Amino acid sequence: MTCNKYILLLIVLFSSLTYAQSLDGYDLWLGYSKVEDVLLAQEYSNATKSIYFPEESEMLIVTKKELKRGLENLLGQSPDISNLQGSGTTLLISKKDDLPQTVLEVLDQNLEQVGKEGFVLKEILSDGKEMLVLSANNDQGILYGVFRLLSLMQQGETLGRLDIIDAPKIDLRVLNHWDNLDRTVERGYAGFSLWNWQKLPEYIDPRYIDYARANASIGINGTAVSNVNANSLILTPMYLEKVKALADTFRPYGIKVYLTARFSSPIEIGGLETADPLDANVQEWWRKKTDQIYALIPDFGGYLVKANSEGQPGPQNYGRTHVDGANMMAKVLEPHGGIVMWRAFVYSEHDKNDRAKQAYSEFVPFDGKFMDNVLVQSKNGAIDFQPREPFHPMFGAMPQTNLMMEFQITKEYLGFSTHLVYLPKLFEEVLDADTFQKGKGSTVAKVVDGTLHGTKLTGIAGVANTGTDLNWTGHTFAQADWYGFGRLAWNPYLGAEKIADEWIKATYSRNPKFVEPIKKMMLGSREAVVNYMNPLGLHHIFDTGHHYGPGPWVSELSRPEWNPTYYHKADENGIGFDRTSTGSDATAQYAPELAKIFNDPKTTPEELLLWFHHLPWDYKLKNGLTLWNGMALKYQEGVDQVKEMIETWEKSKPYVSKEQFEEIQMSLNIQLKEAKWWRDACLLYFQTFSKQELPQGVEKPTKTLEYFKSLKFPFAPGRRPQWD
Repeated sequence: MTCNKYILLLIVLFSSLTYAQSLDGYDLWLGYSKVEDVLLAQEYSNATKSIYFPEESEMLIVTKKELKRGLENLLGQSPDISNLQGSGTTLLISKKDDLPQTVLEVLDQNLEQVGKEGFVLKEILSDGKEMLVLSANNDQGILYGVFRLLSLMQQGETLGRLDIIDAPKIDLRVLNHWDNLDRTVERGYAGFSLWNWQKLPEYIDPRYIDYARANASIGINGTAVSNVNANSLILTPMYLEKVKALADTFRPYGIKVYLTARFSSPIEIGGLETADPLDANVQEWWRKKTDQIYALIPDFGGYLVKANSEGQPGPQNYGRTHVDGANMMAKVLEPHGGIVMWRAFVYSEHDKNDRAKQAYSEFVPFDGKFMDNVLVQSKNGAIDFQPREPFHPMFGAMPQTNLMMEFQITKEYLGFSTHLVYLPKLFEEVLDADTFQKGKGSTVAKVVDGTLHGTKLTGIAGVANTGTDLNWTGHTFAQADWYGFGRLAWNPYLGAEKIADEWIKATYSRNPKFVEPIKKMMLGSREAVVNYMNPLGLHHIFDTGHHYGPGPWVSELSRPEWNPTYYHKADENGIGFDRTSTGSDATAQYAPELAKIFNDPKTTPEELLLWFHHLPWDYKLKNGLTLWNGMALKYQEGVDQVKEMIETWEKSKPYVSKEQFEEIQMSLNIQLKEAKWWRDACLLYFQTFSKQELPQGVEKPTKTLEYFKSLKFPFAPGRRPQWD
């Protein structure tokens, strides 16, 4: 009987282990896998042998819980954490006001540098003994500092001689959830919305807490929980009670809640006949509604607004301007310390001008007119989150306006959650771009973090890629995009390579034989997708509606700028959109130094060539190839790069679990299949204009153009709701 019980126990334990492995991915980068290096483990044990940590607030309580959890997993032992300081303390965690005088004398100047959210993590000599000190000016700094300490340990960094003085360079670091109240997610590829509105406010899913932990670990301090294509119901009392429950859950992790405000709400839920921002009754309605929200959620962040864009209502419906609408909302938020994030993603079917020019034309004349608590939120490029775009010219043209960057973490145009595409490379490229607004070195990052113009309020937003899938993002490597966004939001000057290194070690393995090749694979993955989708500056040639797969032939949609043919303009004479002074003159929206470069195809970077120029098929590229041959070989190069990614992943098998390996292996095989689809469909279509054979080295398509045109995807995920 005892033997049978023992066998049963082994079976149960084995089953639990197998099940736990199948759950790989839920813990994101917070798995805190045990440190196997004996010397490092000993160093970490010594450094955390006796920890002083006061519990004074809800935020410090959850921070202490995270520290305990992390150290137990990393070291396999429960840490000694006390709220009493002693001579044997090896790790001192304390706000500035509670530091011993001898320690304060060492750290005082450092703490003056880190502001309200930063921290100091430093090894000092106290009473003749080495001690690690983590200090900040408030609880939120302690929260971020603890996560950073655990991150360093996950990466296998030594703690000796630590001297980190760090603070976020951007004020608002926000996730934008395009989640609808029916739990569908627009442009969501990882299941349904995390927010179960039906069960809220009484039922708090533990996943909400894990979501908050993950965001706090990378410094994200805000979340807009509803779609920018907004539903007025989110502002009704029933839903505000539900939002309050989320806000209460997120607050201990330093995360404020923001709401998307549908501009026509005074009509739809307020009973008014107008939503004119200059109407006194409308202004009063928004004031009362805002007061009502703050009565429930005292730290409510403010409103995110999409207005007069893609059919959404806005101030222009009443002959008013974006300034009128944004400032009306800013005034009712100002007494509460709230802010308005007013999206600049606007284009009109009535404007015959180049779509790439329209946001600049609408907003730049209002530079300096927006209130101080308004952030104009602009996408990173002038079209729409393409695999590659030049930076939005607004970032080089509104020095007196708080400009907020909007990146898309979800992969609407980059293969959904199937393709492995490391987005921090895209983010880095945009942030490092030079606007030349105040001469050379005037990077987009300096505009966004406020250092170029002394901006008072700064922000950065990322369209979230989370959902109810077990691994949160539908593809484990897509977690790196969420992670990377947070790290770059904290510090826009961090390198994508460093971020990849951190994420790999925290998520998979610290073994350099795994880390180095996987990091190389990640860093090259974005260029691969550009090559097999939109090489040489091609853009927006995706199939209609769902944006799944190629559709360069689509030309019959009701609005011209919704058709891919609008963007590539392929004909027998060549391909590309002429945005130079002889075309739409979009180049004039950039600084003169850049306009000069972009106006000449010889000086335009070839990765943006067809964005700015319509060129003949026999145009000679810098490598001597004709445009047709060079473009075809770029498509093939993208396919070959995916093949290399598959080979790299095959070699990783010894370092990951069976479930981890198979998940990525299957996704990469889908990615290869779809990369070939992109190559074949696009080249067959463009070949009808070039009338040229495919060059040597490009695989011949096995399907016809008619076959590719016939493909339909009525149930592709992430489609926009029909009511929009």
